[in-house]
Parts: sequence; C-alpha cells; structure tokens
Amino acid sequence: MPLRTSAEGPAFRNRVLATLPRADRVRIAASLESVTLRDGTVLAEPHQPLTHVYFPETGVASIVAIMGNGDTAEAGMVGREAGVGLSLYLGTASAPARTVWQVPGRAFRMSAEDFRREAEAPGPFQQRVRLAIQALLVQLTQSVGCNRLHPLEQRCARWLLGSRDRVDRDEFRLTQEFLALMLGVHRPSVTLVAGSLAEQGCISYRRGTIAILDREGLEGVACECYRVVRDETRRLMGSAT
Repeated sequence: MPLRTSAEGPAFRNRVLATLPRADRVRIAASLESVTLRDGTVLAEPHQPLTHVYFPETGVASIVAIMGNGDTAEAGMVGREAGVGLSLYLGTASAPARTVWQVPGRAFRMSAEDFRREAEAPGPFQQRVRLAIQALLVQLTQSVGCNRLHPLEQRCARWLLGSRDRVDRDEFRLTQEFLALMLGVHRPSVTLVAGSLAEQGCISYRRGTIAILDREGLEGVACECYRVVRDETRRLMGSAT
C-alpha cells in the first residue's frame, strides 16, 4: 500500500495520523511501514513485548480477553479511529489481552522504539494518542455493561455496526466461528441470532461473508451502546470514524 500524498503532504485515513499538521505527518511518515493484514493475524499476545504499533487504514482488530480455561470474549475493537499498541505511551511494554486482526485490511505500523520517541515528545501526535486511548477506554467501559446487561441479538447488531463503520463498506468477510468467539458464546447461538437478523432483512450471510442490507433496521436492533461509543469516538477523534 503506497503512501498517498497530496499538496498538503502525506494523506492518511487513520484518524490519529490524518489530523496531524503537515510537518508532523511528513516526519512520522518516515517511520511507518505499510502492511497488509489477513483475518486471524495476531498482532499482540498477552504479556509479550509489544514490538510495533499499528495504525489501521482499513480493516478491524479485536482486543480479546482470554480466560484461564481458554474461553475468549472480545473486550473492544480498533479500526482507523485509533491504533493497536498505544498503551506503550503509558509506559507498559505489554498488555494482558490478545489483539487479533478480524477483518482483512491494511495498516501502517511503527516500531515500538519510534513510537515511544514520538509519543513522549509534547505536541500534536502525543495529544492525538491521548485522545485515542480515551476513546478506547470509553468503548471498553461501555462493553462491560453491554456484555452484562444486553441480549445477544442487540450485542451482535452492535458488533456488526461497529465493524461496518471501521471497514467502511456494507459487505465484509466474517465467519460465524469468529463472531461466536468475539461475543463469548457458542456457535449455535450465533447461528440463531444471525438467522433472526436475516429474517428481519437486516443482513445476509453466505460463505463466510456478512452483508448489511438495512443499516437503519440494524441500528434499531442494536442496543444504546453502539451510539454511545460512536458519538464519543467522533467527538474525540473526528467524524470520519
């Protein structure tokens, strides 16, 4: 993925990078490497050193909590509104969760060393990193209440809308097995919910591909958590989220 440029300098879709002043974008672009990521690619393992920070341009990553018995559930998702590995700014070298790429896409990545150097220097980049971390904290906090209080169908609709917003298209690759892992339920439960959403005309599902047919209808099914997270992320990071 070549770096797009214009008269205003390097052009990014990622909101941490896109809203920087031109001089900062030019400087930081020199430390970025373009990568194409397949679904299932693991970006970080629990308690393992973070070697890179990823700034998604397209696609979505999931932050996954892993229990002692091996059960998993998604704690949050990251797309072009933020970045993966931003906790390095907080002084930690690792994280307790796994981060896995869930929808194929592209990203720019920066070495941990380069990221620390840039993020520790007061200025626009540091400010954007702080706001992105705050946006993620809002999402994680809302997810706790959502997973505890809201029915599976509402949570599934929220998850599909969040993924769609980040990939910026109505159709994307997604297996029911992966969706079940992200929602922390067994696959038969996901099959029933997906079937219900399809009967309502909100989505279609075939051969590992989800298509959102009625976004307004899907928003009607989703719980309030989708709008809370969406609106706060837009406030912090800008409208293109």
